[in-house]
Amino acid sequence: MNKVTIRSDRCRGCGLCVEVCPKKILTLSGTTLNAQGYHPAEVTDMEKCIACAMCATMCPHVVIRVERDV
Repeated sequence: MNKVTIRSDRCRGCGLCVEVCPKKILTLSGTTLNAQGYHPAEVTDMEKCIACAMCATMCPHVVIRVERDV
């Protein structure tokens, strides 16, 4: 299975990854705040991830890592 890892402690909740995801499996947390006071991005359905890495490419703070299942 493909894997997306988001460093929630460094995410600034800009939402760019949410907008660019073709499968719409990313969202900004509605309940969690990180230490910086932002709602970090989170994956809602890892099974649907196609590992396109558009989220990681778009992230200006380089907090997303995508691993493709081989």
